[in-house]
Amino acid sequence: MVGKKFSVLMAGVLLIGTLSGCSASKESKAGENVKKIGITQVVEHPALDATREGFIKALKDNNYIDGQNIKIDYQNAQGDNPTTQTIADKFVNDNVDLIFAIATPSAQAAYNSTQKLNKNIPIVMTAVTDPVKAGIVKSLDNPGTNVTGTSDAAPIDVQFKLIKKIIPSSKKIGILYNTSEVNSEVQVQEAKDSASKFGLEIIAQGITAENEIPQSLQSILGKIDVLLVIKDNMVASAITTVTKQCFEKKIPVIGTESAHVKGGALATEGIDYEKLGYQTGLKAVEILKGKKPSEIPVEMQKEATIVINKDSVEKLNIKIPEEISSKAEMISGGEK
Repeated sequence: MVGKKFSVLMAGVLLIGTLSGCSASKESKAGENVKKIGITQVVEHPALDATREGFIKALKDNNYIDGQNIKIDYQNAQGDNPTTQTIADKFVNDNVDLIFAIATPSAQAAYNSTQKLNKNIPIVMTAVTDPVKAGIVKSLDNPGTNVTGTSDAAPIDVQFKLIKKIIPSSKKIGILYNTSEVNSEVQVQEAKDSASKFGLEIIAQGITAENEIPQSLQSILGKIDVLLVIKDNMVASAITTVTKQCFEKKIPVIGTESAHVKGGALATEGIDYEKLGYQTGLKAVEILKGKKPSEIPVEMQKEATIVINKDSVEKLNIKIPEEISSKAEMISGGEK
C-alpha cells in the first residue's frame, strides 16, 4: 500500500515537472519570437512625431504589438547628429531585428553602423527627401542595400504655385536652412532651379545651430516678400519662433508640410506625415514577414493636402482665393 502511494506521488511529481518544463519551453519559445525594433529619431517635432505614430499604428493594425510579439526601443537624438550615431551603434550591438530611422541624419547613422557591424539588420527609413544622394540606397525602385522606406520629397513647384495664388505680388522668397543637412541642401538647390519659372528669386540663408535662427532670419526679412519653410528639422523645431518673427514684419510664411501650418505658417500644399509613417510601417511588416529591404521600392506619398491656418490669415489680413479655401483644411495654431 505504501509502495503504491509512493508510486502515485512520484508520478504526480513527474507530471508537474513535465508540465513545468513545457510551460518554460513555451515561454522561452515565445520570448524568442518577440522581434526587437529600434526607432531612432533625430529630433522631436510634430511632423517626425507623426511619422512615428503612423508607423506604430501600421504595425498594430497588422498584429505586431509592442509588449507582446514586438519590443520597441525608442531613442531621440534631440537634434544632436553625433548622438544619432551612438543610438545606431547601440541598436546594432543589441542585434535588433529592424531599425526604423526617422529623418536623414538618423537613417545615415543607422546605415553607416550596419555597414560596419552587421549588414543583415534591415533599416526602414522615412522623412528622407533624397535617399540616393544621402548614400543609403542605390535607387528608389531598386534600393540594393539593407534600406527601404519612404521619402518625403515633393515638388517645390507646388508651393510656388500656392504662393503665386495666395500672394500674387510675391517676387523674392526667403529660405532658412541647416547647412549640415543634406535634405536641406537638395531642397534649396531645387528651389533655385525652379524659381525663375514663376518669376521668383530665392534668397537663402544658412544656419548651423537653432540659436542662430532669430538673427539669421532678421538679416533677410527686409529683403523678402514670403518665407518658405522647407523640410528642415532644425527650422521646423523652431517654427513658432520663425512665424512670430515673420508676422511682426507682416511677412507670410508658407510651409512644405502640415506640421508647419499647425506651428503657425499661413498655408501649405504638403504631406501628411502620419500617413507617410503608416505607409512606412507597412514596409516594415513586409520585412518582419521575411522580405528583404533591397527588394522593396522606396515610395513617396501620392496625395498632397492644402492646409490653411485661419489664425495666421487673420494676423496677416490676407484674403485666400475661393479656389484654394474651398478645398483646404482650415486649422488653428501657432504663436498666440
